[in-house]
Amino acid sequence: MATRTTQLLVIDPQNDFCDLPASHCPAGSAPSLPVAGAHADMQRLADFIRAQGGQIDAITVTLDSHQRFDIAHPGFWRTGAEAEVAPFTPITAAQVRAGAFTPRDAAALPRTLAYLDALEAQGRYTLMVWPVHCEIGSWGHGIHTDVLAACGDWQLQRQRAVRNVFKGTNPWTEHYSAIEAEVPDADDASTALNTALLLSLGQADQLLVAGEASSHCVRSTTEHIVQHLPRLVPGWQASRVVLLTDGMSPVAGFEAQHQAFLDGMRTAGAQLASMSEISL
Repeated sequence: MATRTTQLLVIDPQNDFCDLPASHCPAGSAPSLPVAGAHADMQRLADFIRAQGGQIDAITVTLDSHQRFDIAHPGFWRTGAEAEVAPFTPITAAQVRAGAFTPRDAAALPRTLAYLDALEAQGRYTLMVWPVHCEIGSWGHGIHTDVLAACGDWQLQRQRAVRNVFKGTNPWTEHYSAIEAEVPDADDASTALNTALLLSLGQADQLLVAGEASSHCVRSTTEHIVQHLPRLVPGWQASRVVLLTDGMSPVAGFEAQHQAFLDGMRTAGAQLASMSEISL
């Protein structure tokens, strides 16, 4: 009889996304995009990995990985009056065409408009200017300390490495999903559909999913998994996915998107459970 396999997918468990107390932050550092509840989510997840690690066959950790120059960061933009653009400002193609916002580099306008048009045509997201976050090499880019330690212990226990997946290095497209950028860049293979990752995740009989934030990166990654895996792995069904609901939280103001995600995954056949309900 074939052995049942379980994989854990942890999406962006990074310092910048966690509402960490000061005791968890080095002097002079603080999370730039903290999600309320994320610190407790990651502590529960670390405990879960320690308790259930012997039954987890593979762990994949995705890492949001940005440059300071990024189409979704404030430094890319200015208003029509040449003022700074504040974080958490949504920007549409219509606003750019009307001159309300413009790239600081005027030469970038055609490419920027092409991106915004393509993004909005999908109907999933409007461009959001986020605080600079998960800058490559920064403390905020790093993994929550408890999750990092638990994954390290798991590696020694199981004698296998965690798989890390970096996303977001291309400054010209948003990359919420670890599977594919919101608008892939034809000149950058890292933004295209990550078939190798999909096929690896598709080997699991049970795919546990946790991470931050449920309104954005967890949502987009999971939706892409459910969208693409059935055509890549014969017989694969969304019922293999288990969303660890106490291991994810939404960005403030996006609670409706969080709920829509959970409802949509339930309708698709995925399972929703708290970590205390899972026994591997």
